[in-house]
Amino acid sequence: MYAKIPGKPPKNHLRILVLFTLLAALWLLLSGFFTPLQLAFGAASCAFTAWLSVRLGLQRSGFPRLAVTARYPRYLLWLTWQVVLSNLHVARVVLSPRIRLQRQVVRVKHTQKTALGVAIHANSITLTPGTLTMDADGVVLEVHALTRHVAEDVVDGEMDRRVTRLEGT
Repeated sequence: MYAKIPGKPPKNHLRILVLFTLLAALWLLLSGFFTPLQLAFGAASCAFTAWLSVRLGLQRSGFPRLAVTARYPRYLLWLTWQVVLSNLHVARVVLSPRIRLQRQVVRVKHTQKTALGVAIHANSITLTPGTLTMDADGVVLEVHALTRHVAEDVVDGEMDRRVTRLEGT
């Protein structure tokens, strides 16, 4: 199992502790609840989630690399702007009696090398109004688009390039 080294916790225990700390900090930041009962439930849920995540092997490849976390704020700003632009486009399509929906499913190749990169790419597409990632199979994402304009934006590959750059591979 693990070699017992005095003063050094086993790898899984360290991963659980780090993940618990990150989850607890996020929970405290987002919840705003500080009564003893709610703090106890929050701590219990963070501990269980961290333990289960490590137990299921979700942390097998280690924690996200520093490159991803350092580039993430810039990507989030760009993604936020894309969400705003897409919201305006979808609102225009919905409110205009002349513009017709041209729903379609497009298949686009992605260039991400890690599961985290593919997940970020697929979720970013889904977060953008007018698009929905239906499947991520191999190196292809299957995306439902509300209009031809939105489908062209997905096929254009700008988001793929930015996520690949975010991934750092």
